[in-house]
Amino acid sequence: MATYPPAISRLLDALTTLPGVGPKTAERYVFSLLRQSPQRLHELSEAVEHLRDRIVLCSRCHTFDEQNPCRYCSDKNRETTTICVVTDSPDVIAIEHTGAYKGQYHVLGGTVSAMEGRGPDQLFIRDLVERIAKEGITEIILAMNPDIEGETTTLYLKKALEGQPVKITQLARGIPQGGDVTYLDEATLSEAISHRQTA
Repeated sequence: MATYPPAISRLLDALTTLPGVGPKTAERYVFSLLRQSPQRLHELSEAVEHLRDRIVLCSRCHTFDEQNPCRYCSDKNRETTTICVVTDSPDVIAIEHTGAYKGQYHVLGGTVSAMEGRGPDQLFIRDLVERIAKEGITEIILAMNPDIEGETTTLYLKKALEGQPVKITQLARGIPQGGDVTYLDEATLSEAISHRQTA
């Protein structure tokens, strides 16, 4: 059976470990890369290499940034008593683009997912509970995706926050079932934040 040269096979294997990249997509990426100039490949390689050198995890809210604390936690002009809880860093950027929210963030680092073997103890839930008392938080906005994993994570969060002296709200249901916070248009996401509901 014909096989690719080892260098191509190695990159194919590496690419298919990325989420949403199957064998055919990986194949398209590899052959697209082979058509690039050496300079372009060098720039891409350098960008990947420096990703871990320059990007750090914020010790307070757990988003990725080039500084710790991150730009949001360091911003003295942000409202300090509200935390918007999101699944991952791209959700922070999506919400920021709306301009509708100026409070704090807390990134869980994923969702509760039986399929991926990820339970609540593997998320930054305990850190969130600690922040409530330490920072005088009065409102928690749950901004999970309206899918099975997002709803399951929301349930775990509500249970973890029971007895805490905070108002718990969640994004208004202008977000379609199965939608993804990261990819919603700014108007829909802005409305969902502005018309959030008690959870």
